[in-house]
Amino acid sequence: MKVAVLALDGVFDSGISAVLDVLHTANALRRELPGAAPPAFDIRTVGVRRRVRSGLGHRIDTEPAHEAEDAGLLVLPALTERRPAALLETVAAPGQRTARRILAEARERRTPLASSCTGTFLLAESGVLDGLRATTSWWLAPVFRERYRRVTLEETRMVATSDGVTTAGAAFGHLDLALTLVAGRSPALADLVRHYLVVDDRASQAAYMITGAMARHEPLVAAFERWVRARIEEPLSIADAARDLGVSERTLQRTMARTLGRSPIRLVQDLRVEQAEHLLRTTALPLAAVARRVGYESPGPLRALLRRGRG
Repeated sequence: MKVAVLALDGVFDSGISAVLDVLHTANALRRELPGAAPPAFDIRTVGVRRRVRSGLGHRIDTEPAHEAEDAGLLVLPALTERRPAALLETVAAPGQRTARRILAEARERRTPLASSCTGTFLLAESGVLDGLRATTSWWLAPVFRERYRRVTLEETRMVATSDGVTTAGAAFGHLDLALTLVAGRSPALADLVRHYLVVDDRASQAAYMITGAMARHEPLVAAFERWVRARIEEPLSIADAARDLGVSERTLQRTMARTLGRSPIRLVQDLRVEQAEHLLRTTALPLAAVARRVGYESPGPLRALLRRGRG
């Protein structure tokens, strides 16, 4: 398979390195598998210019972008920009017009596409993700969901594949992305690469998510988060929360869904799990005592939430 890795100015250094390292490691290890070796990847780094600069200023020499036209897979590593407003401005800027066209044309040819972290914003801006399921960096999920409403966002997923487009989570999700791409050719080879590179199998970003960081994007959601944290040991009523915050329960529900893609009750559960995990890590309290400190009379409901959200 010919794989074109599209390097743009400001590409995330460890992102492009992770993709290239995994693919080249797969090529180096493929003959160690029993039986016939899977075919090697023909890996090309392409760009809209013949020389680009990474986010940390390193020079990357590229092949012409037309090399991607006959590729069996086009991979877009993340951009270094971390500020949400600046990221949205960057992916929509005239300077990214050529990159957006390359991605859109690849989609029209039904070329499989892949990206991770902030790169998924450029996919979405190109219209590639319309009508599909995708994931992105968990902390950028509220911004993504607000701007790209035709995309079904699943931010707890580490990797999501939908109709030939594979997306992955935050920065080091590039490793998971690249291993998923290798597994598409040979699951055994991907497992071998995972062992050599010492990469854990991570199906979810949930264990890394900081609920408060996501809530800060919207004032009402942030206020609701503070309200819950101040009463986390108590039985909570969403109707009481809405009244105290000066909005209707319906408004609170709709704002939560639009910003975080979850209900107020689900946010309460997430905050309780987050606090419970902190107590389990930092104290010797038994689970029953931890459960009472986060609003549950018995440990059963907390245990179920921990299993559901954290495995």
